[in-house]
Amino acid sequence: MTNNVTTVNAGSRKLGTSPTFSDISQGRKTTNTVATVLVYLTMAIAMIPLIWVLWEVISRGLAPVLTAEWWTSSQRGVLYHQPGGGALHAIQGTIIQTLITSALSIPIGVFTAIYLVEYSNGNRLGRITTFMVDILTGVPSIVAALFVFTTWITLFGFQRSGMAVSLSLVILMVPVIIRNTEEMLRVVPMDLREASYALGVPKWKTIAKIVLPTALSGIVTGIMLAIARVMGESAPVLILVGSTQAINNDPFNGPMSSLPLMMLDMYKAGTSPAVLDKLWGAALTLVLIIALLNIGARIISAKFSVKQ
Repeated sequence: MTNNVTTVNAGSRKLGTSPTFSDISQGRKTTNTVATVLVYLTMAIAMIPLIWVLWEVISRGLAPVLTAEWWTSSQRGVLYHQPGGGALHAIQGTIIQTLITSALSIPIGVFTAIYLVEYSNGNRLGRITTFMVDILTGVPSIVAALFVFTTWITLFGFQRSGMAVSLSLVILMVPVIIRNTEEMLRVVPMDLREASYALGVPKWKTIAKIVLPTALSGIVTGIMLAIARVMGESAPVLILVGSTQAINNDPFNGPMSSLPLMMLDMYKAGTSPAVLDKLWGAALTLVLIIALLNIGARIISAKFSVKQ
């Protein structure tokens, strides 16, 4: 009896022995090593310009950003080539324009993506919408700005303002949100939807309580990327709003500055040390705002997304 048990255990150990990789050919090992080296090398090459640009922006723009005046005052009454003054007028203008753009773009983009994934089922309206989204994704910012100029300003008679800039940025932001949200919703396993339907949960509640929370992290990341893109656009602010050195909190009336517009103004003002300091300071301020938005988005998505 003991010998039989020993034989069975020995056979089990023999069958359960984990395979080793000693039989892999040398050629396959060499190919794997070369591929690994190429991946890390291309990653290092891609990081070089990114680190270089970030270093230039930080090193050149850090001095004005570290002063309290930069965050609490505008350039009103201060000549561009003179030191002093701040970027509060440009920061407020950028935030106001971005908030209006986001308030219009995010609901339109998310609900359109929900329709395309959950309700269209390949019908004609869904195909037309997908085709138009593909076209709008590649529209240059100057084209969007000219379209808003011919309609909002020339046709309807509104004046150049921050609202006009926001409308042109909506055209650029909506297709990015739609495409990203659509891809994130398609990643959600169909099994989750079917399990919810089997329990008698309505489709709209399944989307709101299961599908969207599951894809929330990717959706928020895509929205932040879209916001980062529109915050740095320069063509719309050149065409659709006038430049000013004063603070303007009314997006419907009067010129309104922004960080990209402030950088363009400084670029046209010359190459004196004070002008260059303000130009690089505005660039670093824009980078810091985008970084803070992305960090906040990461925190929100990590807190409210479904834990896997």
